Amino acid sequence: MKSAVETLNPTRVRLTVEVPFEELKDSLDAAYKKINQQVTVKGFRKGKIPARVIDQRFGRGAVLEEAVNDALPKFYTEAVNEAELNVLGQPEVDITELKDNETLNFTAEVDVRPTIEIPDYSGIEVEVDAVEVSDEDVDKAVEELRGRFASTSPVERAAEDGDVVTIDLEAKVDGEVLEDGVAKDVSYTIGSGELLEGIDDAVKGLEAGGEATFTSELKGGSAAGKESEVTVKVTQVAKRELPELDDDFAQLASEFDTLDELKADSRKRLENMKQFDQATQAQERVLEKLLELVEVPVPEKLLADEIQTRKHNLVNHQLGQMGLDLAKYLEIQGKTEEEFDAETKEQAEKGIKTQFVLDELVNKEKLNVNQEELTEHLMRRAQSSGMSPDQFAQAVVEGGQVPMLVGEVARGKALAVVVEAATVKDTKGEVIDLSDGDEDEADDSAEAAADADASGEEKTEA
Repeated sequence: MKSAVETLNPTRVRLTVEVPFEELKDSLDAAYKKINQQVTVKGFRKGKIPARVIDQRFGRGAVLEEAVNDALPKFYTEAVNEAELNVLGQPEVDITELKDNETLNFTAEVDVRPTIEIPDYSGIEVEVDAVEVSDEDVDKAVEELRGRFASTSPVERAAEDGDVVTIDLEAKVDGEVLEDGVAKDVSYTIGSGELLEGIDDAVKGLEAGGEATFTSELKGGSAAGKESEVTVKVTQVAKRELPELDDDFAQLASEFDTLDELKADSRKRLENMKQFDQATQAQERVLEKLLELVEVPVPEKLLADEIQTRKHNLVNHQLGQMGLDLAKYLEIQGKTEEEFDAETKEQAEKGIKTQFVLDELVNKEKLNVNQEELTEHLMRRAQSSGMSPDQFAQAVVEGGQVPMLVGEVARGKALAVVVEAATVKDTKGEVIDLSDGDEDEADDSAEAAADADASGEEKTEA
């Protein structure tokens, strides 16, 4: 077999392959054997029909077609390996010449990973938010905790802001009660904004046994997005009572003996959260700067496929679960379809560029992923998916997604290397040291930046 490579552009090549006919022997034998098992000829046992009889009865062309279909993937792979190409996706194959007992010639056009030059990234500088926790932040956190320990007691008066009411709901669209539009004994805190728009005004002022009707746009269910006439009946009004903010509350709500200790712990927790947010912000901004330094051509077909995958996942999974279609989603977001398409293209392009650049960094820095790192990443992914680690691991193995997870971890490590080399300052001018930060954060940040789901990842793997 002979092969040659022609570069069509920085992300696409054409392979020209010439195969001597004798190299098709194994595929021809396999073709005769396959046809033998599929046909019957009077006078011959199944599977024992001579090749010449198959040629006479069914045509040599049928055998050649079967043999070529069997052989092409093997010869294409050999040509790719010989040229040391890092291919993306499936090739477009064209058989240019097929002469029986002489030769098989074909071409294959395929996208390839572009050659990327990673410049010196040690000079990257970014600014992030300073970690600041005010007394008001601490008071708000303690107040939220206090709310979780609130008690309720029924009252015989009209409902007011902050009360907890027990209600029955009935929703009609075009005068018809919806099958999924009836709910009984729903507990609702007035002013929480957790149910339908307009319900607060409807129930305020009602006593137990009172009812009101209001119009609201349904958020979910079979008639999501439609205007509905909603009847609400109050069956109970209860006053919400908060515990006193004192040492007794601290002992009730935490492991601490005093309110001051509880507040100090709340401050520390808030500081840790803001430090995590600061580290994530640093990683995102360093990545943005890195992408600005590198020229990354993006294969057109790969980009088109990624855009289609993102739109499909949004429409058929995310919006489908919320009972919305794309038109309603765009209306809620206040975007035109053209603006949505432009944003999706920009996000897809950034995701592909991020993956290419970080993968190149993995190679340049000779980064490896060990079993412990892979296991830790798998545990985090399992937790975010709502599956047990064993279930998630089994799904990953059965779906052939182990290389995808290895790639995610490696890209996270590559981003961590760049962040460590960068200068990160907060808005106060203080230099932030992220060298001892949790690599898990970089791992998750790289994954989020690329925003590559399993299907998109498979497309861009060589």
